[in-house]
Amino acid sequence: MSLLLKLARNSRWTLFVALVTSLVSGFGNAGLVALINQALSASSAQLARLGWQFLVLGAVVLVTRTVSQTLFMDLGQRAKANLRMQTIRRLGDASFRHLEQQGAARSLAVLTQDLDSIVMLFVRMPALAMQSAVIVGCLAYLSVLSWQILLVAIVTIGIGAAGFRVANGRALFHLRASRQREDDLVRHFRALFDGAKELKLHRRRRSAFIEDTLSTNVEAVRVQRTRGYVLYAAAASWGSFILFVFIGITLFVVARLFPVDTHVMSGYAMVFLYMIMPIESLLSAIPNIGTARVALERIEQVNAELPVESGLGAPTAAGFESIVLDGVTHRYFREKENEVFTLGPIDLTFRPGELVYLIGGNGSGKTTFAKMLVGLYPPESGRILLNGAPVGEDGRDSYRQLFSVVFSDFFLFDSLLGLRFDGLDASAQQLLVHLQLDHKVSIKDGAFSTLELSQGQRKRLALLVACLEDRPFYVFDEWAADQDPLFKDVFYRELLPQLKAKGKTVLVITHDDRYFHLADRYIKLEYGQLVEAGAGDDLLARYSGAPHATLATQ
Repeated sequence: MSLLLKLARNSRWTLFVALVTSLVSGFGNAGLVALINQALSASSAQLARLGWQFLVLGAVVLVTRTVSQTLFMDLGQRAKANLRMQTIRRLGDASFRHLEQQGAARSLAVLTQDLDSIVMLFVRMPALAMQSAVIVGCLAYLSVLSWQILLVAIVTIGIGAAGFRVANGRALFHLRASRQREDDLVRHFRALFDGAKELKLHRRRRSAFIEDTLSTNVEAVRVQRTRGYVLYAAAASWGSFILFVFIGITLFVVARLFPVDTHVMSGYAMVFLYMIMPIESLLSAIPNIGTARVALERIEQVNAELPVESGLGAPTAAGFESIVLDGVTHRYFREKENEVFTLGPIDLTFRPGELVYLIGGNGSGKTTFAKMLVGLYPPESGRILLNGAPVGEDGRDSYRQLFSVVFSDFFLFDSLLGLRFDGLDASAQQLLVHLQLDHKVSIKDGAFSTLELSQGQRKRLALLVACLEDRPFYVFDEWAADQDPLFKDVFYRELLPQLKAKGKTVLVITHDDRYFHLADRYIKLEYGQLVEAGAGDDLLARYSGAPHATLATQ
């Protein structure tokens, strides 16, 4: 009951009515068996009365069963939607660093497979409640016929429950283990699509990934799932065996010790045989409870590992006078190098209306620096000051709203989410013309007509979104890397100066050394350290004579 109340905390009365109607339906089924048993030895006059009772009780069973199934179906879908939105909001409110650490595979599995397991619990709940009521009702009827038989039934059920508990516990252990393995499977399934080009171009890689990595994990999940369900089946078989033991003891032992007439014995036999199906149905539904329990544990675990950031929704500053990085550092583990990478300590100041280029070799920490600057990573030491005031946990979300960023691994939504102002479509259409995309894409009601574009064209759309956001600080991470030479020139010589002319601060992460001299100033990172800074003009002589040299090779 506690599990159900947790899943349907906002629908307690609906849950109560669903359970009551299920129990009424179950007790009604037991009552129908009792009426049938009475009718077998009833007179003609009694048959008429019993017939009307049978008809009314049958109608009650039909109506209550339909009502309970409908309500539980509705509760299941409501619980799924509520838990899904709870998890989605938790993902949205978690810090970027926690999201990176958890990865997408576990969250995707929770939002799909685990939630479906909980819905299946609600689908089976009417049967669970009804069959339980049938069994209780039949035992109550047996107690009316003979208290000795009820006593034997209680002892037998106790023995059966003890054996079932042992098998059920082991089955639940294997289900939990297999569910954890499925997180790895989801990650590998994504790699099957994301790495399709690489797999197609390398036969041995494809074979190793499918036959070794995927096949091994699929087989491990199969084995543990099978063990879990086999143990559930063993528990159900044990329950059925105990029931037949109960029938045998009652008919061949208790009946001899406490003689009863033929009518009562026939009643025993009928009730026993009728109880077999509800008990087997009840036992077969137990795996759904175990699976739902594991699923709910997984959902709670994912939410617990994603603490909500503080300060969400706080007022946002319209602009800034200065952003100062005072001895900031950030550390993370690089798996390829098998070492901890340290960025910083870094001391820098940014002011409105300046164009800054961030240069340095591959792996020097440029993107990590950008993520720390814009507030996605909190500095592990040092501090960031906005207009002279430190940016703390409560103010980090507001601080992030100062930035528009296009990362090298950007994601492009299919509409201008969060942007709603008069003339939005017209402004966006003008930018499409300026970005030379009007022949490919149109915008209506804030939605793009298509995203089926090249990577360079998609980056132009991401730039369009950033321009429409109209924030005081822009960051472009290797934006021009996928552009043709003509539009690359437009980006550096026209678009960036236009943003600067509007008073925007622009930080450009780039390897395009032929444009370095266009920056107001540049900063250079190597191995996480700030090794050089100066005016952009200082780089004119260094790179103008070597147009083909790239900073990655310097």
